[in-house]
Amino acid sequence: MGRAIVRDPQVFLFDEPLSNLDAKLRVAMRTEIKELHQRLKTTSIYVTHDQIEAMTMADKIVVMRDGIVEQTGSPLELYDHPVNQFVAGFIGSPAMNFLPGIVKGEHVELEGGAKLPMPTNARARDGQKVVYGTRPEHIELAAGNEGIATEVVVVEPTGADTQVFTKIAGVEVTSVFRERHDFKPGASIRLKPDPVRAHLFDASTSMRLAA
Repeated sequence: MGRAIVRDPQVFLFDEPLSNLDAKLRVAMRTEIKELHQRLKTTSIYVTHDQIEAMTMADKIVVMRDGIVEQTGSPLELYDHPVNQFVAGFIGSPAMNFLPGIVKGEHVELEGGAKLPMPTNARARDGQKVVYGTRPEHIELAAGNEGIATEVVVVEPTGADTQVFTKIAGVEVTSVFRERHDFKPGASIRLKPDPVRAHLFDASTSMRLAA
């Protein structure tokens, strides 16, 4: 990289330059490369399979699958408004949860009869097969009889937050809590996705169903 920079090129092409570094050095080098880009202002094309690198370093991300461009936009555009289920699952860590269901009125009914409120910014016809998408950080603990009853499978404390793995309608669901909770495997808790930040995808095409 140093030899390339001193030649003062018009464009840099980086092909996974950090893939062989350990985790701590990768984080440090991400910052170094971004600082260099801000100082040199040289157009840089950066190829990576690491969505964290893409999110933290890019001004614009091009998400590709099998040589086809799925979506182009800023990191937060892709995070907030993924065009399809593939982009939604690729951007964000931990990955978005996907729950298959059927639209019934103002709810999405999951297998087993559990119901989730329709995402605020989604539209679908009654009886349509869909996939309900919610990010782990957009799920909160529900009080009383609100939300959906789930059983805790695994708890992973990371320090700053806690990842809790549960099962809803037979699908493993990840939740992230900033608060400290003393959850134990086997415990029953109720979870409630935020409908304002949830997404709905067509089950047959995987495209996002926007209002």
